[in-house]
Order: sequence, then C-alpha cells, then structure tokens
Amino acid sequence: MRFQNKVALITAAGAGIGKATAEIMVREGATVIAVENREDRLDALAASLASQPGRVVPQCIDAMDEAQVREAVTQTIDEFGRIDILVNAVGGSTVIRKPNAAIDEMTMTDWQKVIDFNLKPTFCFMNAVIPHMKAQGSGKIVNLASIAGRGTNFESSSPYAVAKGGIIAMVRRLSFELGPHGIC
Repeated sequence: MRFQNKVALITAAGAGIGKATAEIMVREGATVIAVENREDRLDALAASLASQPGRVVPQCIDAMDEAQVREAVTQTIDEFGRIDILVNAVGGSTVIRKPNAAIDEMTMTDWQKVIDFNLKPTFCFMNAVIPHMKAQGSGKIVNLASIAGRGTNFESSSPYAVAKGGIIAMVRRLSFELGPHGIC
C-alpha cells in the first residue's frame, strides 16, 4: 500500500501510461484525481477500480485549457487539502494527420500542435500544482518523456523529439528549483 492516504493527480488517466499509473495507485490505496478529456474513458476507469482500496475522482477537462486546469487543481485542493503526486502523462504525436512526417513535409501548424500538445499541459499542471506543493513542503512530480527526446529515434518526428527533449531538460532544471522545497 505504497500510496495509502496519498492524493495523486494524473493526466491522460483514461488510456496508456496514465491509465496504468492510475490503476496501480488506486490498487495501492491512493485517491486519484483522474484527468481525461473523454468521459467514457473516465467512466470505464472508475468502474474497473470501484472495488479497490483507493478511489478514482474523475475530472473531465481539456488539459490544454489553462483555466480548466487551474479549476481542477483548485477543486482538488478544496476537497482533499493537498496534492501529494502529480503525474503528467498527456502527450504524443497523433494530434496531427501524419505524425512521423519529415520536417520539410510538415506545416508550421502541425509542428506547433505537436509541441503544444506535449508541453502545454505539463506546464499548466505544474504551474498550478507547484505553489500548493511548496506550501505543504513536499510533493512528487512525474513528467513523462520518451527516448525520442534524445533525438536518436528514427520513428519519431522532429517536433515530438523536440517536445520530449524539452520535458527532459525541464525536469533536470526543476530538480534545482524545486528540491529545496521538498519537491522531487
């Protein structure tokens, strides 16, 4: 029961790594604020974990919308008094028609969509959660990246590699910024 009595906010909790993380944490006693933009995924997650020691609190929002992110964080703090763990799992390259297009085949609009989809939700949630973690003197933040962030994966597009490389660099930088506040 590693997560007994912990409050975790997990983005993209309805599928992929976000869902797998939510399942593990709920099975080990956490209250998981499951952020997802699809109600059907949230319903399925909550139903599948209803008998577990922890619980799922669904939040159907657009993680790209800063106002919705801030409202979800505020509601969580108001209801539970804290956020112990933030897992930023929103990301990917399938937000554009041709996710693995070469740079000379990509439009600026598609480039920006991939960059925004991978970086904006991560920033928005950290920006909203970190002040609360600083006030409580502790917290854990997990930002999902990819081996593509090293720029050596031939299957990934350049904007995806750039975005995931940005996540990796941000995590390194934030260790200095947040470590003194008990946030890792």
